[in-house]
Amino acid sequence: LLASLSTVFGCIATLLAALGLYGVMAFMVARRTREIGIRMALGAGQDSVVWMVLRETLTLAGIGMAIGLAGASALTRLVQAQLFGIQPTDLLTMVAASLGIAAVTVLAGYIPARRATAIDPMQALRWE
Repeated sequence: LLASLSTVFGCIATLLAALGLYGVMAFMVARRTREIGIRMALGAGQDSVVWMVLRETLTLAGIGMAIGLAGASALTRLVQAQLFGIQPTDLLTMVAASLGIAAVTVLAGYIPARRATAIDPMQALRWE
């Protein structure tokens, strides 16, 4: 029961983190509409605009994962009694969790990035 509840709460926490990251990136894209429109008017391709937004998303995720992994490794003794079948410093589990968060991050950042490529340069220049 405890493992099932932990799984459900972990999934909910991951979903909330993805929604929060999506909101931050969508807000960033909305704030930078004019800049993105100018870049596209000067010849930036859709791939470069998507990569620009994803790079910022992955930077935020990388910083968060570094802090999270450092915190997780520092607090291993506190959760050691509650872990069954794995060691507190299990590398495979840490890598799998990090890759899962990275995949959710890419998905949460890709949607606003694709929306940024749909910006018409002329509309962006008239915006505001």
